[in-house]
Amino acid sequence: MALFGSSSKSKTPSLQKVRPTVVRTQNVAKEIQNIARSYEIKPETLDFNILEVQTYTRMNDGSKETEWEDITRDELTQLDDATALLNEHFQIKQIYEVEIFSKNVEADIYKDFKIAVGANATKCKVYLSITAGSKLSYNPGLESDLHTLINKKKIRAGILIYIFDDMLHGVVSKIAAHVRVEEKVVYQKSETVLIAEAYEPTATINDALILHYEKKEDVDELTKVDYASRGFIQSVQAGEVLIEYIKPKKGKAGRNCRGEFMAPTEPIVKNEPKFQIDDTIKKIENDVHIEYIAKENGYIVFEKNTYLIKTDVDVGEISFKTTGSIAAGVDSEVSINVKEADLIKDAVGTGMKVEVTEIEIDGNVGSNASVVARKASIGGQTHKSAVVKADELDINVHKGKAVGKKVKITRLEHGEVQAEKAKVSQAVGGIINAFEIEIGVCASYVKATASRRIEIKKLQGSENIFTIDPLLKKDAKEGLDENQENIDELKADLKEKKRKIEEYTLKVKEGLPAFKDIKKRLVHYKKQGVKLPPSFVKRYKQFQEMQDYLIELKRQFEAKKDQLKLLSTRTASFQDDILDARIINHDRWVGFNELRFKLVDPPVELSFKPEEGSSDKVFGLVEVGEGEYEIQALKEND
Repeated sequence: MALFGSSSKSKTPSLQKVRPTVVRTQNVAKEIQNIARSYEIKPETLDFNILEVQTYTRMNDGSKETEWEDITRDELTQLDDATALLNEHFQIKQIYEVEIFSKNVEADIYKDFKIAVGANATKCKVYLSITAGSKLSYNPGLESDLHTLINKKKIRAGILIYIFDDMLHGVVSKIAAHVRVEEKVVYQKSETVLIAEAYEPTATINDALILHYEKKEDVDELTKVDYASRGFIQSVQAGEVLIEYIKPKKGKAGRNCRGEFMAPTEPIVKNEPKFQIDDTIKKIENDVHIEYIAKENGYIVFEKNTYLIKTDVDVGEISFKTTGSIAAGVDSEVSINVKEADLIKDAVGTGMKVEVTEIEIDGNVGSNASVVARKASIGGQTHKSAVVKADELDINVHKGKAVGKKVKITRLEHGEVQAEKAKVSQAVGGIINAFEIEIGVCASYVKATASRRIEIKKLQGSENIFTIDPLLKKDAKEGLDENQENIDELKADLKEKKRKIEEYTLKVKEGLPAFKDIKKRLVHYKKQGVKLPPSFVKRYKQFQEMQDYLIELKRQFEAKKDQLKLLSTRTASFQDDILDARIINHDRWVGFNELRFKLVDPPVELSFKPEEGSSDKVFGLVEVGEGEYEIQALKEND
């Protein structure tokens, strides 16, 4: 039975009406286009009824032409298994006898039910899409009509019907049941549901060789390319996958919902490993791939068709023209020896960045260069804009910035040092910040700040400033600031709790006579077996809760007081550290020099200028009164 009438007259005179035409075809969409073209109308204005569907199958291995066999609907259901359908010689097609005619939109009871049938790229999965705003009303033939509507959409899209679509009946039944209950349904949002699924093929995998060690980063068009970083060495970590060979694997065949057999392609093999590895790299193989994994830290090298891992590398210089920047990492176990020792050349060139575990530089470090390592040695000098960072650091002539734990400098020339322990053989201007500082020969214009000790072996200049600051370290300053914030919060909290304690103490005192009276009455009522008045019980409980709250307030108040005392003690400990700090000069004082001690609480800086010619050697901070301090010369053993 046709869903749409084909005999009613069109209300649009200008629209040419197509006489109902019966055709037998494998491609309904093409026939609709041909008829539309002959009438010079759009294919969308045409519709069709399904009169008959015939399904044909055959086995055709190409050796000889075989006949197509017509199979029934029941046989088609039995056919739906992988044994036959995944046989490359099996073929299937459908022939449709349909009646094509002009749409009668006015008579179409499903004109507001906007649906479409679509498929994935392989056509192995087919979906029904219901557009938001679609409307559907119930009628006795709804379920049958929905099957027909969807099958027509499938046929028009070239999708086989009655095969691969076992789930379609459930989908249609669910829609019909919902409409039956609601009588009229309006879809508030679009819905998509699977209505047919064939046999998805498995893609063929071509072989591939992936060099994971190259660590290429994705760079977008807005990212500035660092041309100085050319990967002179590729650092690796133990356990890291360096190289991976993906083995070729032929895919598995499939058949889509159009009945088309999908044969897998043969894999392309052109990347088989032909290199060797040494005992620094291990090889792990399975059915999927081969992995080449680093057994130790270092950098990967390809020499004489062999991959291996090394830790030491010798270079003449590190520059833009030769190696570019080297970023192996401080945990890479890579050690570099830069042999350029010519004092008029840079061993580490302008703008170069080097990050390794250990580096020994015979010559100079140029402008804007950066060297980061666990251990570093520089035989030449550092430019004033160069930065060197290492746990253990040894520099001959330093003009730039040095950061480390143990820093040793032969000659400091207006450079900057940040360290835990700094030892400078000769200082000619510069800034030194460290927990402990030792200066062999101190000339002029040196600013040395320590949190514990400054020791000068020989003083030859003036305009030097030696400072003791217990909060020199960033974490110590942050710790004190955090401690003070906590103290301020506790004081504010204690003030508020004290106010509440006074408030509730007064309330309890004023309410105590009434409470005792209520308590006496409640005891009397209970002895007499009389039901307790709710208002009395409520007032009794309110007073008890107020007493309990006052007790809890007092407990919290005492706990906060103890906490404040502990934090105050911690603040005092920062102050105690400065009392043990010393500035020591083993030579006589010459010229103008200044000693400074920075107090923590209150945050005051005290200053003292030793007299020229004075032989006082040891200076420290002395408490001369309650909260009053002075910088004084002390005995050498103090």
